[in-house]
Amino acid sequence: MKARYQDFIVRDWQPGDRAAAAAVIGDVLAEYGLGWEPEGADRDVLEVEASYQQRGGEFWVVERGGEVVGTAAYYPVARGEGAVEIRKMYLRSPVRGLGLGRYLLEALEDAIARRGFRMIWIETASVLQEAIALYEGSGYQPSSGVETQRCDRVYVKVLPAPSPQSPASP
Repeated sequence: MKARYQDFIVRDWQPGDRAAAAAVIGDVLAEYGLGWEPEGADRDVLEVEASYQQRGGEFWVVERGGEVVGTAAYYPVARGEGAVEIRKMYLRSPVRGLGLGRYLLEALEDAIARRGFRMIWIETASVLQEAIALYEGSGYQPSSGVETQRCDRVYVKVLPAPSPQSPASP
């Protein structure tokens, strides 16, 4: 992934991004009164290779002026056929409200659909009201089965099946 949105660059995670990505996530969690869990829910950020890349997922970072200001990721899960979970979608407060969250969610959905996945799960916490509004406004439906301790909400969205290609004209 390498894309631009306004003055942001969204790109694939590189090993040199580990500390910056962890700092973004830890800072945003703290802002909302949620704890950083390096031995639990946030271990995947410290082990991106094993948690995302080797599992068939992707982890992206968002840069502005050379600084990592956000993250977004997904990986396959066993919650249904062709299912993935969107994870680690965090943006520092100065870059919220610019449409970047919606752009990231749509880019994730496009990447997920291109890879043939059809069911997207998202877990979140009630305190993350902006995220909840984004998910609900993007067609995600409340569900059950929270697996992450600090989360208390689960959403799911089933992507439409790809439209059949029209036969080639003779």
